[in-house]
Amino acid sequence: MNGEKLDRVELENEMKSSYIDYAMSVIISRAIPDVRDGLKPVHRRILYAMDNIGLGPSASFRKSATIVGDVIGKYHPHGDASVYDAAVRLAQSFNMRYPLIQGQGNFGSIDGDPAAAYRYTEARMTHAAMKMLEDLDMDTVDFADNFDASLKEPSVLPSKLPNLLINGSSGIAVGMATNIPPHNLSDVADAALRLISDPSVSDEELANIVKGPDFPSGGIIMGEDGCRKAYRTGKGIITLRARTEYEKM
Repeated sequence: MNGEKLDRVELENEMKSSYIDYAMSVIISRAIPDVRDGLKPVHRRILYAMDNIGLGPSASFRKSATIVGDVIGKYHPHGDASVYDAAVRLAQSFNMRYPLIQGQGNFGSIDGDPAAAYRYTEARMTHAAMKMLEDLDMDTVDFADNFDASLKEPSVLPSKLPNLLINGSSGIAVGMATNIPPHNLSDVADAALRLISDPSVSDEELANIVKGPDFPSGGIIMGEDGCRKAYRTGKGIITLRARTEYEKM
């Protein structure tokens, strides 16, 4: 305009560039957990906010509404329902093999009953969560600006626990998805020690240590082939069968 020469932009190239930027934002900022701490941003921000207000395992319970408000106001400017749902999941023993939040009140059931509203429930962190945050103040991880650059937040938690493996995670992003089942901490620790002592250890030997997932809801894994394929290739189908008990009335 006004005699200025405008650069021509190919529509196809612009669409590719813009879509890649959008996809990466969804993958990194919302849907896929970080392999280092096994958390998505919302879960990481919930734990960090709880740590900042001193909600450790020995602290008094605080209203979930306080936690949700703190997370939204300081680190995660999204809907309160999505933040509360994420916090509820961290407290559900039937979803988390090692819960990171200890809830007080109605936090839902394995049958699909929803949790009570956040004004009724209370929460604090578990000892497992504290291991995720330990040494955070010792320059162990990078910090970044929050959404309005008024505060700093960790880009990842130090995580002394292999959280991605012991609690698992699932998520659907743009062009990719993940569904990692939970595992037994003792098995994962034994496998990690074996790998540290011999970095060239075979996948087969590690699979003999971690034979399969350890689901908090129970059930029987039908065969090890699916587990071993998943460990070897990253893709595998694990078939579960429910355990039934009969009682005489």
